[in-house]
Amino acid sequence: MEERPLTGISPPGRIAAPGEGIGLDELALAARNHGLPLEAMRYEVTPAGLHYVLVHYDIPDTDSSTWRLTVRGRLRTPLELGLHELRALPSVTRRVTMECAGNGRARLSPRPVSQPWLVEAVGTADWTGVPLRAVLAEAGVAPEAVEAVFTGADHGVERGVEQHYRRSLPLPVGEDVLLAHTMNGGPLPPQHGHPLRLVVPGWYGMAHVKWLCDIELVDAPFAGYQQATAYRYRRHTADPAEPEDPGEPVTLIAPRALLIPPGFPDFMSRTRVLRPGPVRLAGRAWSGHGPVVRVELSTDGGGSWADAEVRPPGGHPYAWQGWHLDWTAAPGSHTLLVRATDASGRTQPLRQPWNRGGFGNNQVQAQAVSVIPR
Repeated sequence: MEERPLTGISPPGRIAAPGEGIGLDELALAARNHGLPLEAMRYEVTPAGLHYVLVHYDIPDTDSSTWRLTVRGRLRTPLELGLHELRALPSVTRRVTMECAGNGRARLSPRPVSQPWLVEAVGTADWTGVPLRAVLAEAGVAPEAVEAVFTGADHGVERGVEQHYRRSLPLPVGEDVLLAHTMNGGPLPPQHGHPLRLVVPGWYGMAHVKWLCDIELVDAPFAGYQQATAYRYRRHTADPAEPEDPGEPVTLIAPRALLIPPGFPDFMSRTRVLRPGPVRLAGRAWSGHGPVVRVELSTDGGGSWADAEVRPPGGHPYAWQGWHLDWTAAPGSHTLLVRATDASGRTQPLRQPWNRGGFGNNQVQAQAVSVIPR
């Protein structure tokens, strides 16, 4: 499971040249992965087939009857658990909104060349599983353990490094972190990590390791590719004249609000077509830094803003919140903007600060609307 460098196989990360369009490599990624159709935000819980999917390598061939999870490293008692043994342990269900860290990447300029997400890399599911804390308590965490490293069964090459997908979390882990074996009341689908995945509420999707097969407790911070190299907020453009920027790690989800598309769409442009008169605009909002306390909507491209009514999170602190605002649509072209503010005071920006990986891009959504006569 150790990582090793390879040469001449995987191209280095790069930034698109001025005027460069989406390439065949990016289209291949977009064909393998898929986002949430925004009209599906009408579902409080996203059906499994509509939830966003990002698969770094291949979906591994896993057999739930023979699959095992090993728990090892700096602990008192190493464990090896089958799926039937995990399912026999006390379980809980958490409703969690999960968002890809690269959501919005394709709107950055210059564009980081990778999975070209717009705003659709999100979904909300009911995840059922065993609290990770309970399993670690059974194993007995050693005093010198500082992180838990999670390994998925998916294997590939990224930026010249052969690897299993591996990420770590600092100890002690949060009480809501799950070893999830069930999605929306049914077995995990293959693309969502069958037979077991990690669910880390409030964190971007890169932390939710799928096809989980190994947990290792270590006495030093994990320095693997997905932790120390890939998911960092690096501001430099790889200009040799610029100093190397180690970047801050990508962790909690930044606030975002999205609009359920009103009316009906133009096929190519996705411009929304409406008739004049009263329209209820609605959508979802979420943040990993706490509940969303304010959603504002502009119907004139940002010239003025109005407060929407935001539904409180209720019993689901890690799930998106509904919001709505009534608008009287007048004939003509309009640009609708929507932005969220969370309890920590973080607000979506009108212009997104750039970073080399295209991570955490929560710039306000802009939706073109054409109101036509009846």
